[in-house]
Amino acid sequence: MSSKDIAIRVSSLSKCYTIYDRPQDRLKQSLIPRIKHFLGGQPKSYFHEFWALRDVSFEVEKGETVGIIGRNGSGKSTLLQIICGTLTPTGGTVETNGRVAALLELGSGFNPEFTGRENVYMNGAVLGLSKEEMDARFEEIVTFADIGEFIDQPVKMYSSGMYVRLAFAVSACIDPDILIVDEALAVGDAKFQAKCFRRFDELVQRGTTILFVTHSTEQVVRHCDKAIVLDHGQIIKIGQAREVVNLYMDMLFGVDGEKKPPLDIRMENNKLFSGAQSIANDTLGAYRSEKDQFETRAGYNPYEYRWGNGEAEIVDFCVTSGGRLHTNRIETGHPVIVTIWVKFHCRVEFPIYGLIVKTPDGITVYGSNSRDFAHGPLHLPADRGDEYKVRFTLRDQHLGSGEYLLSFGVAKDQDGEIIPLDRRYDAVCVLVDNRISKAIGLADFSMEVEIEPEREGVLNCCS
Repeated sequence: MSSKDIAIRVSSLSKCYTIYDRPQDRLKQSLIPRIKHFLGGQPKSYFHEFWALRDVSFEVEKGETVGIIGRNGSGKSTLLQIICGTLTPTGGTVETNGRVAALLELGSGFNPEFTGRENVYMNGAVLGLSKEEMDARFEEIVTFADIGEFIDQPVKMYSSGMYVRLAFAVSACIDPDILIVDEALAVGDAKFQAKCFRRFDELVQRGTTILFVTHSTEQVVRHCDKAIVLDHGQIIKIGQAREVVNLYMDMLFGVDGEKKPPLDIRMENNKLFSGAQSIANDTLGAYRSEKDQFETRAGYNPYEYRWGNGEAEIVDFCVTSGGRLHTNRIETGHPVIVTIWVKFHCRVEFPIYGLIVKTPDGITVYGSNSRDFAHGPLHLPADRGDEYKVRFTLRDQHLGSGEYLLSFGVAKDQDGEIIPLDRRYDAVCVLVDNRISKAIGLADFSMEVEIEPEREGVLNCCS
């Protein structure tokens, strides 16, 4: 790919910090090694190294939206700071093509003693814009930030929400070629976040490249062309957003190679499923018993994502609606019963069964489980060889027309930690038909409309 098509190129990037256990060790490190070297002795180090990033390389094309995800301490913020130029790498290079605007951690980029107006112009100058260019954009920035008269107050008086509003407005309204956003948007309210993502869409249409860090996997699936997952300062995977999010979910729930299933758990064909490997070699799953009809049922999705430690399996399911068994077509307003059959391969003291309904682009419509639902928790221990039928009844089902994906899961609570036994995500596709109305959207609220003439001179807004 031509260099002119690349917005960001990161090559062999590394960042190392020196960590001192005690304050006096810093002083020792600055003096003793020099003395020993002068006397011909072997210098000793009084610190240990922490590599926040190690040999990170990737490219982002112009116009792409890329999400960076990873557990706390994985190096996400360090990576963004180096790309923005606010942090110097230990090794490697970063190349950016175009004007870079950044919204990093709350507090960066603004002088707390300056007013909002002064900080807007200062940020514009830092980004290379003239006063005349900032004058032309100032009203748009103030309108987007929506902080009113506080624009002329010192930003040290701002709430965190006001602060991030103004910071994002500056970054998004100067027509950047590259917009980099750390998790600062998490402090904004729902209305402001929606406003930000609308601006994201506008910027993408203009060809802006967006790189942002978030813990919201739904935002990554919804808004990103591709994603990067970091762990311990290294890239674990780069690829299509949904695939990367699935791997990240594995890592969050302990299915990352560090926690292996007990050796005494065996299935009849001596296979255990764990993470993506469980379906990579066999999309029908690593184990199929005589009762396992899961993959033959209506609506089964062969591209499901399955993981778990193998202590239990979801071997069958049934969707019932309108008196029809094993259907993948349901009608708005009709109760839906989703049943799964779970087989256990060892004793589980506190199994938890869950159901999630999502849109094809990853937005969660509904999710709950046998521990957290309104009448829970339901607690029924299972022994090795037991098979349980679990029925989820959605009585007030008012989904809008369209396709939805069902995900099932069985896990256990082990000393407060949730251990996945078998999770089958996006396993079933159902088609919802709304014959009640022509309403659009994810839900039908059964809206009623009344129209009546108003008597002249009388305001009747409530009756």
